[in-house]
Amino acid sequence: MTNLFINGLSGKMGSSLKQVISKTKGIIIVSSLVDSDVVIDFSRPESTIEILSQCEHNKLPIVIGTTGFNKEQIEKIKGASSNIPVLLSYNMSMGIYNLKKSIDVFLEQNNNELDCIILDIHHKDKIDSPSGTAIELKELIKNHSNSELIRSISIESERNSDVFGIHKIRFFNQDNDEYFKHEALSRNIFSEGAVYLAQSISGKPAGMYSLKDFFN
Repeated sequence: MTNLFINGLSGKMGSSLKQVISKTKGIIIVSSLVDSDVVIDFSRPESTIEILSQCEHNKLPIVIGTTGFNKEQIEKIKGASSNIPVLLSYNMSMGIYNLKKSIDVFLEQNNNELDCIILDIHHKDKIDSPSGTAIELKELIKNHSNSELIRSISIESERNSDVFGIHKIRFFNQDNDEYFKHEALSRNIFSEGAVYLAQSISGKPAGMYSLKDFFN
């Protein structure tokens, strides 16, 4: 049995996590960090850094889904990974992971010069703009081995709807126009991924982990 502490339990993601965990075998929520085996964090950057320090002190792995970190906070998270297992991901759904794999294959096979626009649509209460996922997608494309064929890349963000999250990636030129899209229909897809990752990272050695370490 895995004992899980959730930082941000009272938030919207916390409610979703409780719903998912109630249907998941082998894991329960505990109210005290010191009684836990692993921590999931969906909060705000300042709260994440505070709970990260407690995880280091208690040698607990942490799965971080919070977004909006500055460079200094990112460095603190990376630094903590020398002492404990840390997984930082702005989107823990298998769908986004598969989307990234599809884009990677597309770029690998592409022989044409293309422009790229990433459209990031979220509910009006989302704090960060662009989304962490949109930034990750941009970095994936910029850093690809075939990126010299991408003439331009930009992100457009919309925060005027009630959607949980839509990401559209458009590659186009004068001859061709191709789209990749992922839409979250509920928060549960993020929670399911986070719970799976928390169970998977528990017992691992210290280090900085990513989705590709656990998703096949």
